[in-house]
Amino acid sequence: MKLQKPAPLRRRPLVTVVVPHYNYGQFLPVSVRSALDQRGVDVEVIIVDDKSTDGSEQVARRLAEEHPQVTLVEHEQNMRHIRTYNDGLSRANGDYVVLLSADDALTTDSLTRSLALLEAHPEVGLVYGRVEWFDGEPPEFGPTREWWQIWRGDEWVDRVCHRGRNPIGNPEVVMRRSVYDDIGGYDPDFPHAGDMFMWLQAAARADVGFIGGPRQAYYRNHGGNMHTNDFGGVLDDMTQVRDVYRRFFVHDGFDLPGAGRMLHTAMKSVARESLLRAALLTAQGAPAETLAQLQRFAEETAPHAADSATWRWADLSRRRVAPAIRATESLRWKVRSRRTDLIGL
Repeated sequence: MKLQKPAPLRRRPLVTVVVPHYNYGQFLPVSVRSALDQRGVDVEVIIVDDKSTDGSEQVARRLAEEHPQVTLVEHEQNMRHIRTYNDGLSRANGDYVVLLSADDALTTDSLTRSLALLEAHPEVGLVYGRVEWFDGEPPEFGPTREWWQIWRGDEWVDRVCHRGRNPIGNPEVVMRRSVYDDIGGYDPDFPHAGDMFMWLQAAARADVGFIGGPRQAYYRNHGGNMHTNDFGGVLDDMTQVRDVYRRFFVHDGFDLPGAGRMLHTAMKSVARESLLRAALLTAQGAPAETLAQLQRFAEETAPHAADSATWRWADLSRRRVAPAIRATESLRWKVRSRRTDLIGL
């Protein structure tokens, strides 16, 4: 890992921003406008309407008519999100690609900052940065100090294995198109963790960059995207995260230095994360079966999970310490968020 001062962008590269959407017409103008609001780069936007049923396709058509940089692809039948992602990205003409959900948005000049790093460091295949959650209209931010952080690909993978979870959202990522093409698209086997698999695959092929300081994207907070707040959804997501690690080290990361050790670390980390989630959900009132399911999952993932302090912490959530559990876990996530803001992991 090395810190660097930002360098200016020397040319106007072309970046393709793919905006998949289904019935998100009310959000689409904000998303597209944010992609076009970038200085010093050429932007093409590809909207992929996945057979919307609420009239949202009319919004997409109007945006394509108003902006010459915008192209609209209309599916004749609903293809679901992974196939829609891959369809849009397969049409990219830019040297760099961005997947921007129609309910999210980019910050002003975020692409300018990301492409400056990618242009200055051809060894970097993926760049990401800080994200701001929002409701309604995206907030405005004043200028702030910017710095670059470059991770060697295998070093970044190692750190992610210690985390046991996906450290990146999605709208803040810019990927070199040659790296994306080499990966071959999002894997439909991982509908809830396909982005995490993509980031690991990219890091097996190239280094990873992080833009510190200014926020790079906005992630909209609304009921439709809060899958992990559902008690059953947490188990599904944790299972896919575990399976992503396993698949990655069989196919893409098997020859990374220390691959066996990293996979072992990842399994322990996933088990720990599932137990922390179990503790918090139980303290928040989840049924007892949720704790039991996540504990079983942890034990299947890492054989000695039942002997860990995290297991005992999850057990405490069934007793009269729920307020303390909630307060501690809230603090834990604040610390994690702060660390991610500083170093990206």
